[in-house]
Amino acid sequence: MNHSAQPSLDPFYEKFKGSFSSCLRWEDLDDLWETLRQHADNGWYIYAIGENTPVKPATATELETFISEIDSLLHREHEEDYCGIVYADNKTEPSFIKIYDPNNLGVSCGFSDDPPLPGWILSLLAPKPLEDKSVLTAQRKRWWQNIWNK
Repeated sequence: MNHSAQPSLDPFYEKFKGSFSSCLRWEDLDDLWETLRQHADNGWYIYAIGENTPVKPATATELETFISEIDSLLHREHEEDYCGIVYADNKTEPSFIKIYDPNNLGVSCGFSDDPPLPGWILSLLAPKPLEDKSVLTAQRKRWWQNIWNK
């Protein structure tokens, strides 16, 4: 019998691969945003996959800016009467949130051997790089940069 210990994953990667619940309805997403706003000073990292990982948590103002901008983007580009593309590890006390890009969904819900990565992650843990095999579009890069240049 082999008793060698498995090397532990970094806590960020462990959390990333953990269990998540979908904000299926738009109202669920509104509730999640409100929860984040109430805990904006908890030290949320905002990570856009394909960009450099953030080195420090967002300020409450930066988090509010991101929530406002990403909510507008999701409502504008995810032309469904349901949300279903935002996942939280815990909807009432979140510590890790995955937000899928409406323009790069692939098979985000369901099974796939090569599921797409989320477009953005909000995390109380400092993010580690995630390798995205798809190319971040120039439009998404501009959108991301414009958020912070307002």
